[in-house]
Amino acid sequence: MSASTLAPTRASGWRGFPTLLRTETKVWLRDGAGVFFGLIFPTVLLVGVGLVIPGMRDVITDAPPSSPWFGLTPVALYVPTVLAMALATAALTILPATFGAMREKGVLRRLATTPMRPQGLIATHYLINLGATIASSVIALVAGQLVFGIVAPRQVGVVVLAFVLGLAAMFAVGTAIAARVPRAQTASAISMPVYFPMLLLAGMWTPGPIMPEVLRVVGRFTPLGAASQAMTIGWFEQGFPLLQMVVMAAWTAVLLPVGIKLFRWV
Repeated sequence: MSASTLAPTRASGWRGFPTLLRTETKVWLRDGAGVFFGLIFPTVLLVGVGLVIPGMRDVITDAPPSSPWFGLTPVALYVPTVLAMALATAALTILPATFGAMREKGVLRRLATTPMRPQGLIATHYLINLGATIASSVIALVAGQLVFGIVAPRQVGVVVLAFVLGLAAMFAVGTAIAARVPRAQTASAISMPVYFPMLLLAGMWTPGPIMPEVLRVVGRFTPLGAASQAMTIGWFEQGFPLLQMVVMAAWTAVLLPVGIKLFRWV
């Protein structure tokens, strides 16, 4: 059934959007697991890795002095990976499960009978998860600076662009998954086998220069791996990661229209 059938054009269809956004935000904040993974987990991971794993705070001296890694700490190299994980967590573990639960409970179908457009509910959860992703990234960066004194990016513009394109690409992946899942459990069953391999290719277990070359090559063609690599280059190196930026833009351009076209309201 098409969205146009369930949601006819209404002049006042978006009038209650601010109230809906506030209500859904309050509901989202009551979900302890969602708040932890959406807001806190990247910080816990970064600080935990830096404090628990031996050598993560030791200055790298065995790299050539001309290397971008010389004089840094391993935990600093982990920061772009943690930011990439923040992008993936909201897009793959929270967003599809939320839409699956709403579809399972018939929320979208019932909303179609009210003056508010069903698209309004979708928009609220995109905004909530977008805000959570940005907030979790900021919290992780602040904590990393306070605890470890992480270095500032060499190319702030490149890091920001990579973050934005990575955000768009990962939300496009999440939208494609969320488009058809009939329930929250199904969403998780589909999302998790996508989430963890993407984290591997983004450097979650082998960050920065210690990543095997085969994983680095494969990873640069995945949306999350490209985001992690592009932010790493912007943070510590010179040059512009054109290939990784194009890869993220391509994933967005392909999957976002697919997700919108396939989106099922009931």
